[in-house]
Amino acid sequence: MPSIPTIHNLQVASLPPGHHRFWLTLVSDGLSRSVQIPLLVSKGQKEGPVLGITAVVHGNELNGLAAIRQLFQQLDLSQLRGTVVGVPVANTPGFLRGTRRFSDDMDLNRVMPGAEDGYESQVYAARLLNRVVNQFDYLLDLHTASFGRINSFYVRANLNDPTTAVLAHLQNADIILHKELDGTLRSAAAELGIYAITIEMGNPYRFQRSMVQAAVGGLRNVLIHFGLTPGEITPPDPTAPPVVCDRSYWLYTEQGGILEVYPSLTTRVAAGEPVARLSNVFGDVLQEYTAPESGIVIGRSINPVNQTGGRILHLGLISAE
Repeated sequence: MPSIPTIHNLQVASLPPGHHRFWLTLVSDGLSRSVQIPLLVSKGQKEGPVLGITAVVHGNELNGLAAIRQLFQQLDLSQLRGTVVGVPVANTPGFLRGTRRFSDDMDLNRVMPGAEDGYESQVYAARLLNRVVNQFDYLLDLHTASFGRINSFYVRANLNDPTTAVLAHLQNADIILHKELDGTLRSAAAELGIYAITIEMGNPYRFQRSMVQAAVGGLRNVLIHFGLTPGEITPPDPTAPPVVCDRSYWLYTEQGGILEVYPSLTTRVAAGEPVARLSNVFGDVLQEYTAPESGIVIGRSINPVNQTGGRILHLGLISAE
């Protein structure tokens, strides 16, 4: 296997056409060793847009890694116009530790856009943006649920922007959630003029074949729609089109105990419908929880061991349009 070059900045414009692999150095650790992220770059013979795909911004969210690898294995350079950049592991310290957070225990997706003169994760975030992401025209950021929770296949996007709305609908997701800027990588990219969405695809700590296949289908749709590759866009299932939500929120418990959540993912619940029960360790029921409004279940807790203020379910409020 040929050695993979190490770089400190990605320069898409200066790369020759072809498939490229790099280790990109962002920071260094306490032993002065480089902390690097892997990059996959496929550049076509013809000029075109730059599509960036990032994954594992949270170190235990692995489905996106599998989706990026699969997509790049299928790219045909002879048919490619423009450039596709994959960052299969954006949070190297978290990935190696098997944890969601960065090595300073910060959420890397909540310190964006970072700061070159900031603390550890802020510097890392700023350099990820300045050395890689700022060259993208479009960004698809792949995530999963966190520990103890599961997610439907859903997209977060600013639907007020026509281009990001198109990106969202091309995913053929179960749910599309309107979400404006929120301090994440998606928001930091948008502030740079990049059309960006977040794709939530299943559960942490595993590869889920169905979620990976669904995500790759959406990524291919983006390549086709924006002219990077030829082909026919796969439309949504006419029997189960995406449900569009204007907003969403989590329901939380008011005390600790053993939590049972009733509805499955993508289930529609009515206002007042029972959604969970909290009991003590002896089996006595402490509280029953009902849906405060009608909506759809975007995500939910699967961990029975609940502390005060624990998450119950993520309720999406369905758009009237």
